[in-house]
Amino acid sequence: MLDERSVTAVPVSGTWQDYAEAHALSGRALRLLALATPPLPRPVARTRAPRLTPRERPVISVVIPCYNYARYLPDAVGSVVAQQDVDVEVIIVDDVSTDDSLRVARGLAAAHPNVRVLASEQNGGHVRAFNAGWQVASGAYIVKLDADDLLAAGALARAAALFEAHPNVGLVYGHPRHFDGALPAGRVREVRWTVWAGRDWLAERCRLGVSAITNPEMVLRSAVLVELGPMDPALPYAPDMEIAMRVAAVSDVGWIGGADQALHREHGASMSATDGSGTLVDLIARAGAFASVFRRVGGRLPEAARLGDEARRALARDALRFASAALDRGRPKEDYADLLDFAAGVWPPATEWGTFRRVARATPPSRAARLAVLARRAGRRTRDRLYYARWVVSGA
Repeated sequence: MLDERSVTAVPVSGTWQDYAEAHALSGRALRLLALATPPLPRPVARTRAPRLTPRERPVISVVIPCYNYARYLPDAVGSVVAQQDVDVEVIIVDDVSTDDSLRVARGLAAAHPNVRVLASEQNGGHVRAFNAGWQVASGAYIVKLDADDLLAAGALARAAALFEAHPNVGLVYGHPRHFDGALPAGRVREVRWTVWAGRDWLAERCRLGVSAITNPEMVLRSAVLVELGPMDPALPYAPDMEIAMRVAAVSDVGWIGGADQALHREHGASMSATDGSGTLVDLIARAGAFASVFRRVGGRLPEAARLGDEARRALARDALRFASAALDRGRPKEDYADLLDFAAGVWPPATEWGTFRRVARATPPSRAARLAVLARRAGRRTRDRLYYARWVVSGA
């Protein structure tokens, strides 16, 4: 599962990230900074949300894969059953936990008639657990909510209202508020909608080489998921990125601004901090997600070859940016040689780029070159913050 670094492909500093989070819904400074990045794809609709609740009352299925998260599960389920103006179906899939997760899950099911529990016979990972829950889900829309995350109050009603108003939209997402420690309240300001043609949104993901979704803020139209098939268990660290892009290949994409749509818990035991952490792991996961999308739905995309090339170029650029940063910090070549190998493998022409040659030489900077090092570091930091600001205020 990718974290916010994967969304922006940058290691954003804690102080800057804290500032951006605090001003995510109404920060004028962030909007001005975002203007310094390339223009976003032209939306097919952008408006203040005419409604925050749907006219009809749809059933929304929330599948919660759980492995050894007994301590977080009540918060996750509680955030779902408290959703208003929609009917929720909660499906907890216990993935052979070794703690009290199954007992806690069954207790929650006993307390809430709209909660049910599936117990896997063998541990298969969070993607297979989600797919098992999806197979028995009945909702018009579906959410994968990890057991350590939460939905913000009103999130499902806001998403359902956008889906209802735009029948061509197959995916709705919004801002995920990241937190550690005390549980924050979801914020709501002036809610607005942006709808992109899915292929334009996908093209932007290829240009940047990154996801725009961390996971719990994503709601999918069930009919589209039935058409395309489930999440891919072969991509344990990027299933959400892959399914989002696959949906975008066949339907439009909606974004809800001005409200927190989910609460993403940061803690040391999360996948993004353990098995799924590390720059190379992230790059390989993203490369696998792009490859899967073009393998499975590339036939529906007239420009699939060009988009695939753009994605691979972007991944090579990211790998070299991280490798260059390591060199400029004086790290030994063995610390970033795998990033050079990745760049060369994912996009062979990258070996002819000046950055690749400079980093491959691994020559410690001379005194005369230290000014160039400082300039590169400042340039990377500026780019990181600009693109993070862009993502926070636009979702793209």
